[in-house]
Amino acid sequence: MAKTTEMRLMELMVLKQDISSVIEYIGRKGSFQFQSKTKDEKQKKLSDAEEKLLDIDHQFFDNLNKISADLNIPLEDPDFSEVQTPTEEDRSSAAKFIAAYNELSERITAAQTEADKVEEAYKEAQAFSNLQVSYNELEHLSFLSLRIGKIDSSSFDDIKDDLNGEAVVIALGEDKSHILVASSKKNRTSVDNQLKDSGFVPIEVPEDFKGVPADVLEGLEVQKRKAKELLEELEVEKSNFAETHKDKLHSMLKSFNIGSQIAEVQRTLESTELVYRITGWLPHSECETYMKELDNITEGRIAIRVFEPFEVPSVISGKEQVPVKLTHGKFIKSFERMIFSYGAPVYGTIDPTPFVAIFFTLLFGIMFGDLGQGLVFVLAGILMATKVIKVGGWNKFAPIFIAIGCTSSVMGLLTGEFFSNETLLEPFSRWVTGLFGEPRNIILEVMPKAGGSLKVMFGLFGVAVGVGFIINSIGLIINIVNNFILKRYDEAIFGKNGIAGACFFWYVVTMVVRVALFKQPIAYYDWIVIGVTLFFAAFAEPFENLVMRRKPVLENGFGTYVISSVVEIIEVISGYLSNTVSFVRVGAFALSHAVLDYVILLLVEMVTPEGAAMSVAGIFIMIIGNALIVVLEGMIVAIQVIRLQYYEFFSKFFHENGKEFKPFKFSYGE
Repeated sequence: MAKTTEMRLMELMVLKQDISSVIEYIGRKGSFQFQSKTKDEKQKKLSDAEEKLLDIDHQFFDNLNKISADLNIPLEDPDFSEVQTPTEEDRSSAAKFIAAYNELSERITAAQTEADKVEEAYKEAQAFSNLQVSYNELEHLSFLSLRIGKIDSSSFDDIKDDLNGEAVVIALGEDKSHILVASSKKNRTSVDNQLKDSGFVPIEVPEDFKGVPADVLEGLEVQKRKAKELLEELEVEKSNFAETHKDKLHSMLKSFNIGSQIAEVQRTLESTELVYRITGWLPHSECETYMKELDNITEGRIAIRVFEPFEVPSVISGKEQVPVKLTHGKFIKSFERMIFSYGAPVYGTIDPTPFVAIFFTLLFGIMFGDLGQGLVFVLAGILMATKVIKVGGWNKFAPIFIAIGCTSSVMGLLTGEFFSNETLLEPFSRWVTGLFGEPRNIILEVMPKAGGSLKVMFGLFGVAVGVGFIINSIGLIINIVNNFILKRYDEAIFGKNGIAGACFFWYVVTMVVRVALFKQPIAYYDWIVIGVTLFFAAFAEPFENLVMRRKPVLENGFGTYVISSVVEIIEVISGYLSNTVSFVRVGAFALSHAVLDYVILLLVEMVTPEGAAMSVAGIFIMIIGNALIVVLEGMIVAIQVIRLQYYEFFSKFFHENGKEFKPFKFSYGE
């Protein structure tokens, strides 16, 4: 059985002049996890000058990133393989580029401000062009108070309604953003208060003002047009700037992104005035490559030491866990997230991913048997694998879609289902079954026939429980082996999931099969074996303490021990029973899938005239029905399979979480 990848701790002593090159190498390799600092390790505080120096590339990256967003030319799927860390020449070039863009941006901002100002002047002039009487003459009327100002055009009707009966409100422009308010002088205070509450902004008007001459309006209109044309020219210049410098900007973004990440790592390292110390975990298989290539990069100016995990003081003391890496091919690797979403295995123990891959694809296929619908999953997986369909992080799960599609298709061949149709595969079924005897329309019957025996259905449930027995047994074996590897002999031998519990489970199942199939009665020795194994599974505490030489043997006294052990007996029996019976759902879902296919076929027959080919309505029902099954039932079945893995399989051996291996590697935006 495969174990987690063998790891080593590597210590590097690097001269200050080589530190950037070494970190760059580590980031490009993407297989080195920096060692976590413990609480009692103090970090050297950098001087202001050192902090400023390390921040330079980060500042360049931030500025370039903002420019990229403003020009709407984001960097997608960055490839760092051909990118170099920034040099002084790169920094000088980037500074000139940023200055050129800022100058263009300032001109655009100034042009936009000027255009807005001209637009506002033009609107005000248009508004006052309706006032053809001397404002001074109107203002000196003994009974009349006038106010001219700006408002939010949307509030014109509200103001007019509010002042109805107290003042006359006249719009001075088509957009109603400028108004003239006339009221009697005795209502002046009340009107002013209401106008103030409505957001009215008074405009000072010259005493002899009679309106705006037509030539002034024409002049403002010309200014407005020129300002708009200038703004459009600058926008074109900005677009040309983006197109011309797109590749250069992307190159600088990647370069300074790497530079900023190197600086961030460098900031966290232990160092003296001349030397940096780097410690981190990496796979044992890569140690030799790292040593040779780092020696070449630094021209021999580096000291390297490699430690086995249990030579590391922090690991020995339990302050640090060795990170866990799983090494697989493309198919098995696609199931790793299912493991790590539950928890990482402890370093040095059995890697459960291959078992998860097999169990997941097998259980899904049994529960979702249809050749046509299975081929849909296969096609989706192929399209995801070839990036024809891009669904973000889901593309890495393409092998899973292909695998479950294949098992679903095989199950569909056996049950005779093709997109809910039960007759298209009959020739194939009759040919296959004819090779072994009398031809039948279906190789493997799932649905019991009307008036027929229920043996088919119970047989399906029996197969599901049998698969569950195998999965539970493998989980127990993994737990036993893991505990022996970790030298936890007490947990390996005794307890619910140790050898004692496993023997109890296996013997009971064997006895039930023997009685059910071979009609053999339960013998006295059966009760002896069951009693002994159950005793060591439930009454494990003192025996575990004796094996591991822990004292006291009974930590909480004899009375507590007896009571807790009786409760443990109930838990052992009910636990194994529920773990096994839980797999009945596999058969239930296989049956429900066949029922759904049957319902769709029945609906199609209901809308199709007798003796005729499938109607348009029938085709529509067939398409929609199968789509719903693929999407909705596919999700439900996947959830149920994951549940079985988590609660029935993982629960046998996942009693302690390890630490997932997360190596440092360059990634855009970090």
